[in-house]
Amino acid sequence: MNPAKRGASRLFIAILISFFGCNTEKPGKQGDTDKKYSIYAMMKDGKEYISQVDSIASGTLDPSEGAKVAPAPLYYDLIVRDGHYYRVDWKTGRFIKIAIINNVFTEEASLQLDGFKNLENYNWISADTILLIGCDATMQKVRFAKVHVKEMQAVQGSVPIPSPFGTFNSMSVGFSKLENDRLLIGYTYHTTHALKGYTTSDTVYTEVLHYPDMRSVGRMKDIRSAYPGGINTNQSHDFTDEKGDFYFIACPGIALGNNPDKPTAIFRIKKGQGQIDPEYFFNISASPIRNHGYGLWYIGNGKAIVRTERKGLFTGMKDHYRVPHMDFFVLDLASKSTTRLNLPLDKGTARQCVLVENGLVYITVNSDAEGSYVWIYNPKSNELRKGLKFEGDVDYILRLERLN
Repeated sequence: MNPAKRGASRLFIAILISFFGCNTEKPGKQGDTDKKYSIYAMMKDGKEYISQVDSIASGTLDPSEGAKVAPAPLYYDLIVRDGHYYRVDWKTGRFIKIAIINNVFTEEASLQLDGFKNLENYNWISADTILLIGCDATMQKVRFAKVHVKEMQAVQGSVPIPSPFGTFNSMSVGFSKLENDRLLIGYTYHTTHALKGYTTSDTVYTEVLHYPDMRSVGRMKDIRSAYPGGINTNQSHDFTDEKGDFYFIACPGIALGNNPDKPTAIFRIKKGQGQIDPEYFFNISASPIRNHGYGLWYIGNGKAIVRTERKGLFTGMKDHYRVPHMDFFVLDLASKSTTRLNLPLDKGTARQCVLVENGLVYITVNSDAEGSYVWIYNPKSNELRKGLKFEGDVDYILRLERLN
C-alpha cells in the first residue's frame, strides 16, 4: 500500500451477514445498499475487495469473499455515501458514481469536470450536493465543482488562489471549511526535482473566499508548521467540534510535506472568526509523542485521535507503508495532553481507519503479529476490546466507513 500522493482505483465488496454458528460474515448478494458499513481490504496477493456489512462489533470476515475491486487500486480515491461510491478519475477528469450490483463494481453515471484532474478535498454541503476542490493537470491552478449527485449536474469554476511561484512548481489543497457565506481553503506549495526530490513550503496558507461566487476576501500565512491537512479521500485530517470550532492537522513529516524540521501540529479556527487562531497551537512533535503524525479524527467531548509514526522502526518512504510502526494517541484538545492507546503497532501510511458512532470509536489495525481487527474503544471507560476479526491472507484494511 505505497502512499503515492494520488492513489488510483477502487472497488467495493458487499457482504450479506448470516448469523450462523460463530457469527461469520458470509458473502451474499452484493450491492444491498441498506448495509451499514463499507470495508475496503487488500490481501497479500495484492488483490483488493470491498465488503458491505451490518456489524463491525463482533464476528469474522474474509474480505476475499467480497466484491473484487477492478481496476485497482482505488483505496485513496473513494467518497462513500448513501450506498454509493464516488471518485474523480485523475486520467480523464470524470466524476463517477458507482454502486455494487450483483457483486460487480458498476458505474451508474458520470460527469465530465472541466480542467479538473486531481481531487484534493471535498465537503458535503447538503444531503445531495458535494463541493469538490482540486487542481488541474499541471498542479498550478485550483478548480472547484459543486455537484448534485442525484442529477449529476455541476457548477464549475476556478478558485483565485495564487499559482506556484519562485522555486515551487506544484501545489496542494489540504482542507476546506464552509461556514455560511465564507469558504476557507488551506493550501501549500511544493518543489519537485528529479534529483533533489520533493519538499514543501515552510508556510501554511489559508484563502478566505466569499461563497458561492468564490471571490477572495483574504489570505493568511502561518509559519508555525507546514503542509496543512491532506487529501481527505485518503483519510481524515480535520473536523468541526460541538462548539463549531474547526481543527486541522499540519503534516510536514516525510510521508506528506517532507519538511520534517517543522513540527506536526494542530491548528484551530474558532467559529465565526474566519482566521487561524494565533493563540492555539498543539505541537504534537514536542509533546510526549515526539514523532510526526498524519491522520486526525474527532471522537467527541474535546478529544481526538491522531495516528503517528514510531521513529527507528522504518528507514524511509520505501518501507514507511510496509513496516508496522504507527501508534494511535488520544488527544485532549484543551489541555494538550496525549494518551497512547494500547493497540498493536499498525502499518500503512494513510488509511481511513477510525469511525465514531454512538459514543464508541472503531479502529482498524493491521498487525502482522497479532492479526487484523476492528478494535472498539470506549472513551468514557478507556476500555479497548476486539470487534470484527478479519480472516484469510489480509495485508491491509484500507478503509472503514459508514455506508448508510
